[in-house]
Amino acid sequence: MAATQRIAAGVTAAVACAAALAGCAIGDTGAEEGAYGDGARAATKGAGAPAPKAAAPEAPAPKTVVRLIGDGSTAFTGAQPHLPRPERLKPGQKPPQFVVFSWDGAGEDSQRLFSHFRKVAKANNATMTYFLSGVYMLPEGKRQLYRPPQHSPGRSDIGFNDEQGVKDTVRQLRGAWLEGNEIGTHFNGHFCGGGGGVGQWSVEEWKDEIAQAKLFVKSWKTSTGTTKASPLPFDYDEELIGARTPCLEGRKNFMGAARELGFRYDSSGVGSQVWPKKDNGLWDLSLQLVPVPGRAFETLSMDYNFLVNQSGTTTQGNGAKHVYWGDQMRDGLLAGFSRAYEGNRAPLIIGNHFESWNGGTYMRAVRETIERVCTKSEVRCVSFRQLADWLDAQDPKTLDKLRTLEVGKAPEQGWESFLAEQPEQPEQPAQPAPAPKGVPGASAVKP
Repeated sequence: MAATQRIAAGVTAAVACAAALAGCAIGDTGAEEGAYGDGARAATKGAGAPAPKAAAPEAPAPKTVVRLIGDGSTAFTGAQPHLPRPERLKPGQKPPQFVVFSWDGAGEDSQRLFSHFRKVAKANNATMTYFLSGVYMLPEGKRQLYRPPQHSPGRSDIGFNDEQGVKDTVRQLRGAWLEGNEIGTHFNGHFCGGGGGVGQWSVEEWKDEIAQAKLFVKSWKTSTGTTKASPLPFDYDEELIGARTPCLEGRKNFMGAARELGFRYDSSGVGSQVWPKKDNGLWDLSLQLVPVPGRAFETLSMDYNFLVNQSGTTTQGNGAKHVYWGDQMRDGLLAGFSRAYEGNRAPLIIGNHFESWNGGTYMRAVRETIERVCTKSEVRCVSFRQLADWLDAQDPKTLDKLRTLEVGKAPEQGWESFLAEQPEQPEQPAQPAPAPKGVPGASAVKP
């Protein structure tokens, strides 16, 4: 989706592969999750970007609706279907290989990439996390309802939606949740850098931004004047447990707010392929550095970061290189997968955008990665919620042991021995306490 975010002058490929580089949008063509509606661009027919099709029939609301919430935009319908029950590893059991595919600013526009990747996921036994941008639930005509921290009312660096765009996005969110996918948040206006960017927001300002993101989801019927459509089948106050911040900025204060609001994880950091741990009470499920085939460095596991290393600040670079660039991203993700699958089995975290950058080559790369890894034995392509559930179900001592494994390193003695249950040490008889020196009958044990 189009964006108006700008990248500071002088960004280079070398900077892009540095650990500090954020997985954000870039701006000369208005790329990332941006405004669609009156300004919607025509669907791209490049690789990985299917031509628009007629909208699929709307998924019906579950028959077990228990309680409509507010204006009926959302409803409590019971436990989410198709969620696996997390199981604790047995002694000596090799961990499954988790892979998380996640999407920043998820929404349905004329490219139909949200609906496309729902189909890809279903065909390959995968579930995913969709980080929804709240302003995609707010029509352009109601933009003044958004009051972003440190900005004037109605301001958004990724625009807003139109009424049909809201309804199309709701249809995808409804179906995705019923299929077992997670709906997280990418917040609202996507403000990066200086001048009031998210990196300058306080904990209280983050709380306000989160409250507004929830509100736009919980009031989309009122915002669009809709009365007959089915509600979203979840209570977003309960459903929302994690996020990724715009441009990976503002993480410290966001986590302070998230912790107070009951979030369970964050995916806004830069990490490596090792087993995750909690940071201030939240699971740190950050993006990871993965190989860039043919280059001497690694970059973040996100389409945007591969793009910057390949075509810099243009989203439609040399067409003769599109296929090569897509193959390079796919093979980099597969290399990261293989070193985990054959090594320490650390979860692989991948981030993407519903974009047709460089002819849609990155969408093809993601699709081919899904098709190659999610059908493998011992692999589970899951949402962040499902991964957090599994981590919470494990013995903390087991997770501590897994964290001792470095990137790509399998246990030298094999998994069965590495995670074998430690035998209990026989209880030793207590040693008699030494008596004061000079006392008759003193113990022979020296004090």
